[in-house]
Amino acid sequence: MASYNPQEALKQYRQLGIESEVNTASSHRLIQMLFEGAISKLAAAQGALDRGDLATKGEALSRAISIIAGLRSSLDLSTGEIAENLDRLYEYMNIRLLEASAQKDSQKIAEVSQLLKTLKSGWDEITPVH
Repeated sequence: MASYNPQEALKQYRQLGIESEVNTASSHRLIQMLFEGAISKLAAAQGALDRGDLATKGEALSRAISIIAGLRSSLDLSTGEIAENLDRLYEYMNIRLLEASAQKDSQKIAEVSQLLKTLKSGWDEITPVH
């Protein structure tokens, strides 16, 4: 199982301005919140792109990219292959979102959203260690 640095995750999520829940959340919940935030921002970007609102699309994609970068930076790469694979996957997601933004490509946004939903689903199945 990949290991995340809870302090880095906390720092990243605080930047989203959801202090009250963050202050009481476990490290496991913080990662769930990051997944939820990224998925939400991708949905907003998709909707904005569909409406032709390129400014909102760009802002939402930028926020999603930042959240994914936060997930990536919170990985403990010393834990082995799973963390290393996640690192590469997060890098891939950010590249795809940059491409999606430049090319106005909703399929690339949908691809990353599905990847995040799959990761979140797996994360949700993990029983937190207290």
